[in-house]
Amino acid sequence: MKTSTVAELLAKDIKLQEVDIKGWVRTFRANRFIALNDGSTLNNIQCVVNFENTDEETLKRITTGAAVHIKGELVESQGKGQSVEISVTSLEILGDSDPETYPIQPKKHSFEFLRENAHLRTRTSTFSAVMRLRSSLSFAIHKYFNENGFYYMHTPIVTGSDAEGAGEMFRVSALDPKNPPLNAEGDIDHKKDFFGKETNLTVSGQLEAETYAMSLGKVYTFGPTFRAENSNTSRHLAEFWMIEPEVAFMDLAGNMDLAEDFMKSVLSYVLDHNREDLEFLEKRLLDEEKTKPQAERSEMSLIEKLKFVVDNNFKRVSYTEAIEILRNCKPNKKKKFKYIIEEWGADLQSEHERFLVEKHFKCPVILFDYPANIKAFYMRLNEDGKTVRAMDILFPGIGEMIGGAQREERLDVLKEKMKALDIDEEELWWYLDLRKYGTAVHSGFGLGFERLVMFATGMGNIRDVIPYPRTPQNAEF
Repeated sequence: MKTSTVAELLAKDIKLQEVDIKGWVRTFRANRFIALNDGSTLNNIQCVVNFENTDEETLKRITTGAAVHIKGELVESQGKGQSVEISVTSLEILGDSDPETYPIQPKKHSFEFLRENAHLRTRTSTFSAVMRLRSSLSFAIHKYFNENGFYYMHTPIVTGSDAEGAGEMFRVSALDPKNPPLNAEGDIDHKKDFFGKETNLTVSGQLEAETYAMSLGKVYTFGPTFRAENSNTSRHLAEFWMIEPEVAFMDLAGNMDLAEDFMKSVLSYVLDHNREDLEFLEKRLLDEEKTKPQAERSEMSLIEKLKFVVDNNFKRVSYTEAIEILRNCKPNKKKKFKYIIEEWGADLQSEHERFLVEKHFKCPVILFDYPANIKAFYMRLNEDGKTVRAMDILFPGIGEMIGGAQREERLDVLKEKMKALDIDEEELWWYLDLRKYGTAVHSGFGLGFERLVMFATGMGNIRDVIPYPRTPQNAEF
C-alpha cells in the first residue's frame, strides 16, 4: 500500500478507505488520540487508537516527538476541528522519544530557545510554515528565470576578488596557522598557499555573472555568500543566499522592469500556493502586534503587505527627488527621524525608505540615480559626473529589498573609478577584458534571499528564516 502524506489525506473527500501513513506525534491525549504531523502541511491528522489491537507497552511509548507508522481506515471525524480522522488498525513505533528530555513540547516556546534547538525547531507549526515558504520562494525564483530565458550559473564560492570593495571577507587558507611561511618582508607568503594567492569566501557572484551574461545574454546566480561583518543584529548573517541576475544589452530602465516583474511573480506564487501557511503566520503576527504599543504596530497584515507589492505599480523616483521629499517632510523637520536628512548625498536609512513607501507614495518605490560616492565602483557613471545608474527597490515594513544598477561598460571610465578607489587592475584583469572585447550596455541586481523570506513570512529576525544561522560567535549545528 502506498504511504500517504497528511496533506493528501486531509485534501481527500473519500471516506472508508485503507490508509498507510508515517509521521511524528505532536500530542497524545486520553491514551487514545494521536495528533500526527509529517511536515507536508501545517495541520495534524487525528489518529484514534483502538485499545483492543494496541498493547499497553506500545501505548506507553507513544509520546510527543515519537516517529510512528500507522495503518488504518480514513473515516469521517466524530469530533470538531477536522473532517476526517484515521481509525488505527496497526501502530508501529519507529523511534522513541524521551518525554523528560524532548525539548519541543506542546506549548509556546521563545524563538531564542528554538534557535538553541534549531535541529528540532521545524517540529513546531511556526518554523515548519516558514521553511515550507522558503522552499516555495526558492522554487518560484528558479521557475521565473527558467520561463524567462535565463541560464542558471554557479559562481565560485572561493574567490580572489572583493566585489563590494568592503573588505569584510572570510579568508580561505590551507597554511599552518601557527607557523605560516613568510616572505622577505616578513609577511605571510600567500604564494605558498593552496591557491597560490590570498583567497576569500565570496561576498557576491555578480562580477563572474557579468562575464557569462556577456556571452549567454541572460544569466542568474542563486547561491551562498559570506560577510565577515561583526554585526549582531536581527538583520545580519555571516552566511546568506543571494539571487543575482545579469542581462546583456539591458539598461537601467529595463533592469527596473525586470526587478518589478520578478518580485510580483515570486510573491504571487506563494500567495497562490502557500495560503494556509501564510494565514497561520499572519495570525501569529497579529497576536504579536497586539503586545506592541499602538505607534509601533504595522498598518498592514502579512497578506495585505504581499498584495501591496503584487497589486501596485512601483513608483520610480530619482534619489534627488527623494531627498527633497525627505528634507521637507514632517518627521524630518520635527526631528522624529533618528537620522536627520540635511543635504544631498546622505545615505538613506530604513526609516527614510519606509516613510517613502508607507507614508508618502503608499506603494513600492524604486529609487534611482544615486550619488556615486555611496555606491560601488562598477555602477555606470551618469553624464552629470556625480551620480550613477543605480537603483534600490523599497518595500513596506523592511525598506530596501533589491539593489541593482546598470554596469559601467566603458573601459576608460571604469579604470578611473578603480584607480580612485585603489582597486588593483591586475586582480580584475578579466573583468576589464569584458570592456575591451565586445563591450555593451548591461545591468543586473542583487536580492538577499533571507530578506525576501522575512518579508514573505513576517518573521522579525533573519536568524529565524534560515535553517542554521551563522552569526558572530555562533556556528552551531
